[in-house]
Amino acid sequence: QVQLVESGGGLVQAGDSLRLSCAASGFTFGQTGMGWFRQAPGKGRNFVAAINWSGKYTFYVDSVKGRFTISRDNTKRTVYLQMDSLEPEGTAIYYCARKALQGSYSSPEGFNYWGQGTQVTVSS
Repeated sequence: QVQLVESGGGLVQAGDSLRLSCAASGFTFGQTGMGWFRQAPGKGRNFVAAINWSGKYTFYVDSVKGRFTISRDNTKRTVYLQMDSLEPEGTAIYYCARKALQGSYSSPEGFNYWGQGTQVTVSS
């Protein structure tokens, strides 16, 4: 079965960096787009970044452009989210997701499997 396991979250100070990882199994990872979303307390699940199957195309929400980088290693079946210059507004649970055949890269409806999430807390 499809499994997505996130890791790398933690408590950091504003301006610090973190790298999240998502290990995938149970599907043809090298042929599937992937994405990262986040959900702050009391808020909906929002798009952060996504990457196509080859890594050639990446997509970001405007608020993280220039600070976050999504990448993937198909040999390791892992997708990464490098987060630099973190801000307190980035405090959320971060979820890895598998792209569905249809739907937008920037919408939760475009993804059909989700990990359990990893907590990122940014103190000011």
